[in-house]
Amino acid sequence: MASGTIHGKFADVLAAAPPGLRPVCRALRKLIAANDRDFVEVVWRKQQIASYGVGPRKMSEHYAYIGVQSSHVNLGFYHGSALADPAGLLEGTGRRLRHVKVRSVAAALAAALAALLRRAIADRERHAGARPAP
Repeated sequence: MASGTIHGKFADVLAAAPPGLRPVCRALRKLIAANDRDFVEVVWRKQQIASYGVGPRKMSEHYAYIGVQSSHVNLGFYHGSALADPAGLLEGTGRRLRHVKVRSVAAALAAALAALLRRAIADRERHAGARPAP
């Protein structure tokens, strides 16, 4: 795994996921680690999500979250409404939040999803400023 800062246990997110979706959760986490070596991970056990950012503050420094649902895993984007999405992956109508429903490891490995994630990371780095010192 990357050298990111971790708050909470990803195992709590996995425990909340149906067994068939656990590999999807792991694949999404690996995708994040591959695209952001210095990510900050914060796990909210009650909400069954792991959130990722350039710092620990959820709405200002986080760019994405992995959220367990009963039939899929959401890769959510806190500022998704501002992201270019040429592949049309994003769903949702909120003021800022958007998500992608990921149902398989193959979908988690899609190039279009990785590109969307990289845009979200770059957006947070631009808007949140420098990353906090470790």
